[in-house]
Formats: sequence, structure tokens, C-alpha cells
Amino acid sequence: MEVLVLLLIILIFGFFSFPLFSYFVLVGAYSFLFLDVGIIFWALFAVLGFIFLVSKNRINLITKKLVNFINKKGLLPKISDTEEAALQAGTNWVEADFFKAEVNFKKINAQRVTTLTKEEQDFLDNEVNQLCEMSTDWEIFQNRDLSAEVWQFIKDKKFFGMIIPKEYGGLGFSATAHSRVIEKLVSRSQVLAITIMVPNSLGPAELILKHGTLKQKDRYLSDLAHGIQVPCFGLTEPNAGSDATSITSNGVIFKDENGELKIKLNFEKRYITLGNIATLVGLAFVLKDPEHLLGEEEDLGITFAVIDAKTPGLDNSKRHDPLGIPFVNSPLYGKDVIIDMENIIGETAGIGKGWQMLVESLSIGRGISLPSVSLGGAKLALNVTASYCQLREQFGLSINYFEGVEEKIAKIAAFSYMLNSARNYTLDAIDDGVKPGVINSIMKYHATEKFRTVINDAMDVLGGSAIIRGENNLLAHAYFALPISITVEGANILTRNLMQFGQGLIKSHPYIYKQINALKNNNVESFDKAFFAHIGLVFTAFSKSLAYYFTRAVISCQRGEFKRYKEKLTWVSCEFTFLTNVALGILGPSLKKRENISARFGDILSNCYLITATLREFENNPNEQDRALVDYICKSTHSPALTRSTAC
Repeated sequence: MEVLVLLLIILIFGFFSFPLFSYFVLVGAYSFLFLDVGIIFWALFAVLGFIFLVSKNRINLITKKLVNFINKKGLLPKISDTEEAALQAGTNWVEADFFKAEVNFKKINAQRVTTLTKEEQDFLDNEVNQLCEMSTDWEIFQNRDLSAEVWQFIKDKKFFGMIIPKEYGGLGFSATAHSRVIEKLVSRSQVLAITIMVPNSLGPAELILKHGTLKQKDRYLSDLAHGIQVPCFGLTEPNAGSDATSITSNGVIFKDENGELKIKLNFEKRYITLGNIATLVGLAFVLKDPEHLLGEEEDLGITFAVIDAKTPGLDNSKRHDPLGIPFVNSPLYGKDVIIDMENIIGETAGIGKGWQMLVESLSIGRGISLPSVSLGGAKLALNVTASYCQLREQFGLSINYFEGVEEKIAKIAAFSYMLNSARNYTLDAIDDGVKPGVINSIMKYHATEKFRTVINDAMDVLGGSAIIRGENNLLAHAYFALPISITVEGANILTRNLMQFGQGLIKSHPYIYKQINALKNNNVESFDKAFFAHIGLVFTAFSKSLAYYFTRAVISCQRGEFKRYKEKLTWVSCEFTFLTNVALGILGPSLKKRENISARFGDILSNCYLITATLREFENNPNEQDRALVDYICKSTHSPALTRSTAC
């Protein structure tokens, strides 16, 4: 009995994350007072204390041997240069708490809420509304393009300059305002939204703004903001899609007849939005210096440049047909295109920095643009479906009285609420200076996938009214366009299976990255500190999981609305932390390649975030009519993180 009591106290110490020396004090004192132990026990106890509590002894006797074993067996994942750039591109945020068995709703609810400025709200109420009234989605599809009047309005009102600061002639909008504009436009026309979305996410403006020289900012940003220059960004190639590091487009440094350094480019790009009408082309390529004109290195890495579309050798005359959706999307070809060194974004300082720039830029599309498109589409589908169901009668009743239809509408409404909640939480963080790379991947995947479910359910309810294209059919084109958002900026298969958890584990785990860096730098002391803290975290997660299992998590001390869901979310976080580390311990670096396992860990992480955002949204904007939606989201089988073994 005494031993069981001791084990219970040890678990309590683990629950509260007591430091290592406290366990030795506990075991020593308890054994002295309550257990009949002999000299052998005390001798062993003294030896263990001498080893573990004295850091030099622990390092010499345990850690050094452990480091040699880990290095020999390759038990920790290695990080390539491209992965390193991706990890450095973002910051840890709330997702990191799920990797350390913590869910702190006081911290979550303390996240600053972004409110639109008067200028931003006026733009939404005036310019955006005007643009929506200038044409219909049906007209755009019939004409296969925006009207000349619409194009000019977009340029005149600086729609392409939402992210460009006012000092360069742009609108200088917050991420929240940017999202609200796209959300509203997509309710009118996806083509209209995509046309404006892309220059404000992935493109020359953002790259020049963040990485360009002062000269480049002065030269390009004002023209981009006023629509004098129409941008595109050439990244994707026939053999380099998701694996953007495999691009074969190349640039070779040479000296011209005047002795000036130039770059000769040869490239083939495809799926480039606005490529056919762009006047300024952003281009990703591998830069080489075979004559060593800049230094000893020959392969200088992925580099970005901006090119005048009229440069000899550049061909953007062709146009793709993306599932019949008439936004401008084109291949780009380049044969012996000559540019100056000053065309490199950042000039010489930007050579080889392209991958890092790219990761940062893609994150914007994943966290802001695509979720905004999905949310706007989901809200449109909800309004159309709910209105239709009140008017449409079958068997003498409006079909909204049928439970099967009611179920579909409930799901559409719930997913719309979830997407809105997650959008708001994510953008509040971005506007507060956070760069949530992992969360942006989660947003991209789940926003587009939830919209896939929403539009399919809406089409099901509307039946024949949704499948016959015409001026009054508001959903058909959204249905056709859906696979595009699933595919772009990291295919959803890649995002789910590799990015959400694979990247998140290394980046957001409190100790994995530290251990990898320590091994890389042969810093045994740093590894020792991180490794034993890691062991402590695993034991804490185990202790909390066990405690929450027997108490059904009521001891988690959560407060506020939907207290029970917060308790269960805390419980899931502990199990997630523990099982993640168990899987890592068993599989080592191969865990990232075991996609069937890592993807499911990613599902848990994602659902934890979506539910956290949902609960926060209700607390920030409590509405009794929304209570049923929150309850549906948290109980739904589409949110397995709260409905698996943690059910009471």
C-alpha cells in the first residue's frame, strides 16, 4: 500500500511538472519515513542522485553515450537546408501549446481582436460594393473575362495594392481587411476574387516589400499599387509542383560586351495566375555562376527576380483553361531572356534566398487568401441553400421541414461558423505580428476541405436547380472551381500528410528542434538540457492523461462558456502530447515518412485548433442562436478530437 501511495504522489509531481531533484527528495523522505528499505537501496539511491542531479556527472556518464548512440542509429530527424528555411519562416503560436499538454483559454481569449479602421470599413461599404454591382458572375463567364470597365475600376481603386503601405501609394490594409474584401468579392464572383487575391498574396509586391532594396521599392511598389503594373509570379513548372525546390528554370551569370554582369534565363512555367496579361513577371529560378564571376560557388541556389513582360525571349501569349473558370491563368516560357543583376529581388543580397522568400509568401495565401475564398463561398452557399429551402415545396411542404434537408443545412451553417471562427483567430494573430506557419497550413487544408463538404451538400439540397447553369445559379461555378483551391499553394494531400504534423512536430514541439540543433552543433550540454526536459514533458503528459482519464478532466480548472468542451480539449492535448512522443520514440525520423500515422496526428492537431477557435469566437461574440452551432461542431463526428475516447 505504501508503494502505491508513493507512486500516486510521483504522478501528482508529474502532473504539476515538478523538477527532477524534487523526485529524489520525495523518494528519499518517503522511504525513510514509511518504507523498510536496506543499505542496498540507499546505496543505489545515492549513486542515482550523484549521476542525475549533478549535471557534469549526468553529461559524462549518460548524455555523451546517448548522443553517440543517437548519432550512430540516426534516431532524430535531420533537417535539410530547405526545411530549415521553412522552419525559420514562421513563428510558434497557440499550436505549440498542444505539443506541451497545455490549453490556456485565458491566453487564448487574451489574443487581441482586430477591428477594421474607418478607412477599411468605408472601402468595404463603398468600393467593394461598387465593384460587386458592376458585373455578375454569369456575365463574367459569358464574356470569359472581366469587362474593361471592371479592370479599370480595380486598378483605379488600388485593389491590387491592399498589402502595399500608404507610403508607396497602396492601401496599407490589415490582414483582416484583406480577408474581408476577398470574402465579400467571392460571394459575387470567384473570378473577381481570385483576380484581386493573387497579387495581394503570392507575387512581386509582397516579395519586394519584404526583401527588395529601397531602390526596388521606389521603382515598383507605387506602380503595382495603382495598377500601372499588373503582376504575376512564375513558380510552378511541369516537373516541379509541390516540390518547388526541384525547379529546373535556370539563370546563368555572364559578362556582356561592355563587361557588365548579366543573367541569361531559360524557363518553362505553368498555372501562373494573371500570366497572360502581366506586365511585371516575378520569376523563381536556379542561379548559376559557372565562370565564378561572383565568387567560388557555382550553384547559387533558388533566386527570385522581376522581369518586364516585354523583355525579348519571354512568351506569355498562351492561356490555360482551369476547369472552365475564366480567370487569367497561363504558362510562361523564356528562351535566352537577358536581365540585369538589379532585377534580382534584394539584388546581390537576395541571391540564393528564394526558397525562404517563397515559404514566407506561400504562408500568406494559405492563411489569408484561400481561407477567405472558402469562407465567402460557404456563406454564399448557406444563404442560397437556406433561402431555397424555404421557397421550394415538395409533397405540400417547404423542404426545410424535412429532417434530411435540415441536417445538411445544419452542417453547412456549422462549418461556416467554424471557418469564420478560425479565420478570425488566425488573422487576429497575423495582425498582431505572429507568423503562424503551421496554423496557416491547417487553415489552407481545412478551409478548402470544409468548403468541399459545404458545396457538395448545397448542391445535393438544390438538386436540379444547382446543376443547370444559368444567370440565377449561384453555386455551379463555385462547384467547378473547388478543385483549384484544393490544388494550389500546396496540394491538400501534401498539406495534410506532411506539413501539418511533419513540420509542426519539429517547429512547434518545445524540445525536438533544440535537440536536433544541439546534435548538429555537437553541443552536448544543450542536448542534455533539452533531452531531460523532453523526458519530463512526456512524464507530465502521461500523468495528466491518467489524471484526466479517472476524473474525466473536471480537475482541469477551465472556466467560461462551454466549460465541458474546454475540459475535454485539455484532456485531448495531454493525450496528443504523450502519444506524439511515444510515436517519435518508436519510429524516430521515419515518423515523418509514415504518412498514415503522421496525417492522423495532424488531424488531431487541426481539430484541436478549429475547436479552440470556435470556442474563442463564441466567448468574444456570444449569441444564443450560435450556441447550437458550437455544440454541433464540438460533438460532430467531423471533430474526432473531442468525440473519441474522451466522451463522458
